[in-house]
Amino acid sequence: MRSPGRPTAGRREHRRRFWQAIACGLSSENAALGAGVSPPVGTRWFRESGGMPPISLAPLSGRYLSFAEREEIAILHAQHVGIRTIARHISRSPSTVSRELRRNAATRSGGLEYRATTAQWHADRRARRPKVAKLAAHNDLRRYVSDRLAGMIAAANGTRVPGPHVHWNGRRQGRRQDRRWAASWSPEQIANRLKVDFPEDESMRISHEAIYQALYVQGRGALRRELVACLRTGRALRVPRARTRGRGKKFVTADILISKRPPEVEDRAVPGHWEGDLIVGLGSSAIGTLVERTTRFTMLLTLARMDDYGQPRIKNGPVLAGHGAEAVRDAIASSIITLPTQLRRSLTWDQGTEMAQHVQLRIDTGLPIHFCDPHSPWQHDTNENTNGLLRQYFPKGTDLSRHSHDDLAAVAAALNSRPRKTLGWKTPAEALADHLCSITQRGVATTP
Repeated sequence: MRSPGRPTAGRREHRRRFWQAIACGLSSENAALGAGVSPPVGTRWFRESGGMPPISLAPLSGRYLSFAEREEIAILHAQHVGIRTIARHISRSPSTVSRELRRNAATRSGGLEYRATTAQWHADRRARRPKVAKLAAHNDLRRYVSDRLAGMIAAANGTRVPGPHVHWNGRRQGRRQDRRWAASWSPEQIANRLKVDFPEDESMRISHEAIYQALYVQGRGALRRELVACLRTGRALRVPRARTRGRGKKFVTADILISKRPPEVEDRAVPGHWEGDLIVGLGSSAIGTLVERTTRFTMLLTLARMDDYGQPRIKNGPVLAGHGAEAVRDAIASSIITLPTQLRRSLTWDQGTEMAQHVQLRIDTGLPIHFCDPHSPWQHDTNENTNGLLRQYFPKGTDLSRHSHDDLAAVAAALNSRPRKTLGWKTPAEALADHLCSITQRGVATTP
C-alpha cells in the first residue's frame, strides 16, 4: 500500500476546538493553545482558511469511531488481543474493528502497523469528500461574479481606466495608500443582482457567503485570493464578529463605560460634563480638546513633543510625539483643576491609549471618567462636532506641534466667542458665565 504522506499537525477535534475558540473572540495563538496545538500552527490554520472555519463545528456523530476508541484498539491490538474481544471491549461490532485495522493502518514502514494517531488522520482525510465549489464548476457564474467584483471601471465614452498600479502583498492595504480601482460590487450586491439579471435561470444563483468563502478560503479554486483587495474593507483575512467585539482596551472596565454615565449627562441640563479627544496631525503631532456639553465651552491642551523626538523610541517608553498617557494626564489635570468643583462632574473620552492613566487622573482631579464603546465616536458627539470646527484652524496633514500655547488659547477664545444657535445665539463664554453666576448666587443665598 502506498503511503499518503505525513500526518498533519492536529486532528479534526483539535481544529474544531480551535475554530470554536476563534468564534468566541480569542486570538489565533490563544485558541491554538486551548485546542492543544502550538501557536504557530494556529496562526497558519487561521491564515490558510482566511479567518473562516473550513470544517463544521458540530460534534461528530457517535456512528464513527472516536480517537479514544482508536487508542483502545491500538493498545489491545499490540497486546495480540483478538478482534472479537476488542469489539466487546469498546462496544462495537467485530466487522468495524476488522475494517479499522485494515483500512487505517500505518504503511510508511512497508507493513500494516496500527497506530491511533495515524488511523485518526486516515479517517479524517477520507471523511473530507470535498465538494467542488459552484463558482469553480460554473464558468458563466464565475465570470459574472469576477467582473462585478474586480472588473475595471470605464469612462463615459467606454474607455477603461486602469487606475494606480497596486502590488498585492497578501495583506490589507495600509492607510493613506493607493487602492486598486475596480467595479468593487459587494458580494451581497452581486448575489441579489443575479436574481434581477437572470430571473429565469436558477443556475445563476449564489449566496454572498459562498462568494466570501471563494475569496478567503485557500484551495477553493474559484476566485483568486488577491481579489479581496477589491472589497470595500480590503481585508486579507475575515475577522470574526466576537473578535471585533472584544477589541476594547484592557484599561477600560465595564463599570466606566458610557452606559454607566449619569442620566443627567444626556439632557445637558446640568453643566460640568466634559468630552475629550485628540486632533492628530502630521508626524503624529497632536492637540487635546475638551468641550463642555451644556455650554459648548472649549479648552485646548498643548501636547508638545519630547526632547528625544526623532530618536529611536525605547521599548515601553513614553510616546515621544507628546501625546502619551502621562502627557495627556498632566495636560488634562492642569486645565481642569482651574475650574470650580461644580464644573468638574465627569469626562467622556474614546478608548484611546492616551487615557491609560485615567485612574491617576481621577485621583488627581476628582473627575469621574467614562469611555465610549469601541469604534463609536458618535457617542461623544459634542466633541466630534467641535473637532470639525477646529479643523478650520488645524487642517489634516499639517504639523500641529508648531502651534504654541498662546496660539491654542487664541483659537479656543475665537470658538468660545462665536454665537451658537443651540444656545439661543449666545456664545459659549456667555453661557458658561451665566452658569457661574447662578452657582455663585445660589452659594451666597444658602450662606447662613
